[in-house]
Amino acid sequence: MYSSSPLAAPIAREPLHAPVAHLVRGGIVEGVHYGSVVVLGTDGEVRFQLGDVEAAFYPRSALKPVQAVAMVRLGLPLDGALLSLAAASHSGEEYHLAGTRQILELAGLTEDDLRNVPDLPFDPVVRDVWVREGRLPSRLAQNCSGKHAAMLWTAKLNGWSLDDYLDPAHPLQQAIAETVEDLTGQRIARVTVDGCGAPLFSVSLNGLARAAARITTAAPSTAEGQVADAMREHAEMASGSGRDVAALMRAVPGLLAKDGFEGVEVAALPDGRAVAVKIADGANRARVPVTAAALIRAGVDPALLAEFAGEPLLGGGEPVGCVQPVRELDPVALLPACA
Repeated sequence: MYSSSPLAAPIAREPLHAPVAHLVRGGIVEGVHYGSVVVLGTDGEVRFQLGDVEAAFYPRSALKPVQAVAMVRLGLPLDGALLSLAAASHSGEEYHLAGTRQILELAGLTEDDLRNVPDLPFDPVVRDVWVREGRLPSRLAQNCSGKHAAMLWTAKLNGWSLDDYLDPAHPLQQAIAETVEDLTGQRIARVTVDGCGAPLFSVSLNGLARAAARITTAAPSTAEGQVADAMREHAEMASGSGRDVAALMRAVPGLLAKDGFEGVEVAALPDGRAVAVKIADGANRARVPVTAAALIRAGVDPALLAEFAGEPLLGGGEPVGCVQPVRELDPVALLPACA
């Protein structure tokens, strides 16, 4: 479908992941998380890599900022909190639901027009309350509803059909694919369906980091700059009030960060330094400290990242260890060590 592009596509192969984090309990390595990490400098060149950063993989929701850029390029007139929501994997808190309703109302549409899968809120506390109240799964509560509402409005603004807006052959999805290739600098290797029902495009970890750097270094007046500013200024709208990715953007000035299912995270600074992480087994407990270590590798002050060293491993209710980045990633142990 995308063979007309002159760019090279990453190879769809079994990734050659490497150990990126150790599960340490009582001073013993109890388990090993494999994955891949890339760190880009201000010039876009690879400054550090571990594992396989060129194999094709699915960025999952970490690609949402790119999708949002594509929609702004197509005329989506959102900004601020609602634009951040268009790039969100939200927690299903009431302000997320209200924002998605607002996008739909601005477009002259309703929740019935959404084609994402019905689900309960992503945040476990919000989900428990939702269940206790007897509320059923809904398309509005599903964590990608803001993106889907924005997709619908973008399609309507361009005079495109709405019922099939998730079809990879739809003009909206074709335009998003073109933006993915533009910002990553590579052809899309494979197309499949994400958990929410939207097309999911495979690129490389290196390509994902390049896209994030392109977004954060762009002028404020561009689609890229508008998305970056919206997500940084409204980090909780792009994720949730208790989410680590929002806390990370608050902790590091100017940082844009986005997580994705299956242990993916991308983060970039306004000067173009960027990191991308994929944890092979999809574990969030490894994603957070590995991303922090990668940002230290990129030159971020370790003091800003101490709270992202990872949750302690408990024994009898007391800390007895943690998930710790491998020495190759954090060679001088700048992140706090395990108990």
